[in-house]
This record gives sequence, C-alpha cells and structure tokens, in this order.
Amino acid sequence: MSPVNTIDSPLLGLSQRLPPSNLQAEQALLGALLANNRAYERVSEFLAPEHFADPVHGRIFQAIARRVEAGQLADAVTLKGEFEHAGVLDEVGGTAYLAQLLSAMVGIINAGEYGRAVHDAWLRRQLIDIGEIVVNNAFGAEPELDGVKQIEAAEQSLFDLAKDGGGGGGFITFHTALRQAIEGAERAFKQPGHVSGLATGLRDIDKKMGGLHGSDLLVLAGRPGMGKTALATKVAYGAAKSLLAVAREQDPNATAKRVVALFSLEMSAEQLATRLLAEEARVSGDRIRRGDITEKDFLRFVAVSREISSLPIEIDDTPALSIAALRTRCRRLQRTKGLALVVVDYLQLMRPAPGTRPENRVLEISQITQGLKAIAKELQIPVLALSQLSRAVEAREDKRPQLSDLRESGTIEQDADVVMFIYREEYYQSQKMPKQIAFDNDEKFQAAMDKWQRDMDSVHNQAEVIIGKQRHGPTGSIPLFFEAEFTRFDNLDLAHSGNDPA
Repeated sequence: MSPVNTIDSPLLGLSQRLPPSNLQAEQALLGALLANNRAYERVSEFLAPEHFADPVHGRIFQAIARRVEAGQLADAVTLKGEFEHAGVLDEVGGTAYLAQLLSAMVGIINAGEYGRAVHDAWLRRQLIDIGEIVVNNAFGAEPELDGVKQIEAAEQSLFDLAKDGGGGGGFITFHTALRQAIEGAERAFKQPGHVSGLATGLRDIDKKMGGLHGSDLLVLAGRPGMGKTALATKVAYGAAKSLLAVAREQDPNATAKRVVALFSLEMSAEQLATRLLAEEARVSGDRIRRGDITEKDFLRFVAVSREISSLPIEIDDTPALSIAALRTRCRRLQRTKGLALVVVDYLQLMRPAPGTRPENRVLEISQITQGLKAIAKELQIPVLALSQLSRAVEAREDKRPQLSDLRESGTIEQDADVVMFIYREEYYQSQKMPKQIAFDNDEKFQAAMDKWQRDMDSVHNQAEVIIGKQRHGPTGSIPLFFEAEFTRFDNLDLAHSGNDPA
C-alpha cells in the first residue's frame, strides 16, 4: 500500500481549488448601477463593499453607494473625477475600466439578481474560511480549545454568519401585522383566564402579563434566599402542565407537542426533581435529604412522582454552559420535540461564546443577554433567565429591589422585555428578632418580642413578585403565597382560603 496520509490528502485537493467568485456578476451589477442609480435600492439592504471578490469592484461599489446615499449622481464621469481627486484612479483601472463596466451591463432590471449572486459567492467564501479554521483548530492551532469548545466555536461562527450575512428580515406589510395582532387577541379571548401567552399556573402573574409570550426575554432577579429557583421551577411546572392539558383535551393519553427546557447551571437534575417532588407532595426537601420521613410520606412521594412523570420538562444540568452550546441545544429540542419555554438558572453562571474575549464582565453579560434574546426571537419562544442582585439592596432601609440593583444592570435592563424581582418581607423581618442583651429589663424585651411577632404574623407565608419593567404591559407588585418549608409558591388567596391542593 502507498504511504499516503489519508487525513492530509483531501486537504491538499481542497487547497488547489479557487475560492468561489462571480466576477461577471460583479461587473454586470456595477454597470447597472452606473447606468441607473435607482438600481442601488435593489441591493443596498444586503450588499456591502466587502462582499465583492475583486477589491477594485468593492471600492467602486463603495463610491457609488456613498454618492447615491448622499443624493448625488454616481456615473462614470462623476466617479472618474472622485477617484482622480483621491489619486486612486489608476488603482481602479482608470477611465477605460469604468467605461468597460458600463458595457458589461446586461440589464438594469437584473441588478437584484446580480447582487444576490455576488452575495452568495461571498457566503461560500466565508464558509470556506470557517471550515479552514475548524480544520486548523482540530489539528491543534488553538491548544486551549478542547474538542467540545471547538464545536461550540464553530457553531457560533456559523450562527453569526447566518445572522449577519444571511440577508434575512425586511418589511412586513401592515395588513399582515394587523392580522397577527387580531389572531393574538383571539387566542387571549378564547383561552381560560384570557391569557394569550403560555400559562404559568400562577393566576395573578398570568393576569398581569397575559402569560409568557414568544420572542420575549424575561429576567427574574432576587437576592440569595428569596426563592428564585423555586419560583422558576414553579413557572416551568405550570407551563408544562398547561401544555399537557392542551394536548389531552381530545385524547387523555396524548403527549404534549412541545416541551419546557430547564437549564440548571447551579443545581443537578436530581436536586431539581427532588425539589419539584417536595413541592407537590408537600414533604420537606430538607427531611427528604436527611431520610427523616415516614413510610406515608415516602408513598406519597412515589405517588406524586407517577402523576407528574409525564410532564414535558427537559433538564440540562451542564455547569458553566456557553451561550453557543445553549443555543445549539435549544435548536435541537425545537427540531426534535418542539420547544415552548426555556428557563436558565442562572444568567451569571453562563459563559460567552468560545473564541470571544470580552474586555470586562459587563461586556460578557451583554453578550449572554443578547444571545438569550436572539434565541427567544429566532425560536419564537419565551426565555426566562434568573439573575443575581447586587448587595446594594442590603444597604437600604427599604429592601424592595429595583432595576439599578441588577448586577451588570445596564445591559440586562436594556435587553430584557420583562424584569421581575422576588421580595419576601418575612425573610428580612426574621432577621430583626430582638435580642435580650439590647434591653435593660425583661418587660421592654417582651414588648419588643410581642411587636416583632405581630410583624412576623402579618407577613407570614407572603411573597411579592415586583414587575420593574414590562415592555408590553404595566409594572407593579403581585402578591404570592410562599411556604418556606417546601420552598413552594402559589396563588395567595387559594392558599389562605383552605382550597390549596394538599
């Protein structure tokens, strides 16, 4: 056998190929633009000077674009004068080449097609560049990137090319937009509780927000101990229940057509499942971990697990997940099972895309929030991301959080469509318990204890979700019921009326 390197051989063949280009289309397009500047409108939205394979053509296109956008005439005569004045006329081929471009024009009406041919050739060249980087990295050009990170970097490059170079987007007629608005209103009218989005199972939140809406980035923030994860899992659980209920309206044995994806960067999948079981079975999670439960508790635990095992929830507990990897996994879920909601716990534990090196933490968080918003828009789903709050809350007398308390607040506040805060007065009130050493007699201490107990009773099992920003609706506070023993949120009035499902 010949000692041919089977890995290198295909690459050697590829290296002998010329990069894709369509110089004839470039010349025909430039000729059409010089003959009639109005043809520029057909390519201005997606074509740029760097898309031309011949740098001379890119420079001529840039000069045409500059003059047309300034409201000036761009033809062979005016461009000759401009290039002559800049001292670059010979570099673009001189007067003869400008005249040659005019003769290369096939028809002004085809300018759009010429532009797309030029753009397509550029896309193919970019794909070749990405492919070469992937091959070089695989051979060890970037030793700090392991195989998984190389895949993420390649996916990020392809995503950026599709997003920035795809030439998508454009206008939607007002008639189409109105029809979509009417369809949304009709969905809200027909849904129980008049919710147009995905129901969360928390009635007052659904009423205030109309459910969770596709393409929205929602941020749920709070200080440690407030119950961010508990509320997020409650929302995920409620959304999954509503998806299953819709699927089973006609067939009791049907499965949900879409799923809820829960990315837990802090807790394991087992811990999350235990928490959900503890909430629904009304058995303390702390007692479960210690094994301090009765046989009756365990049987209830098992029975509830059977009831909720068919819920369409997918858990990914990969730590330090990058935004590129999260996007890839969401796309895969959308393709294979259908995706209704993404929950990320929590934002500050995510990493930016491989290959990017943000200058500071604020820019890093900006990349992550913009990436989450892009996922929401691309897949037309709501994305709920949890976020930490800064310690500034603890320094104030009024502990209710506000937008400025968000860590790296500027970019999170800017990118999010909805910003919500969790606040539990009981948590802070419990820290104010009087200490006997602070009083000079028992009577004063007892009076202080009695007042503290009354204050504790007034806020017992109560929580608030404060909507600090809602792009499409009102802000304000929503009261919720909270059981600390089970870290369980629910509708406040149901829990207090004795109708809470125990």
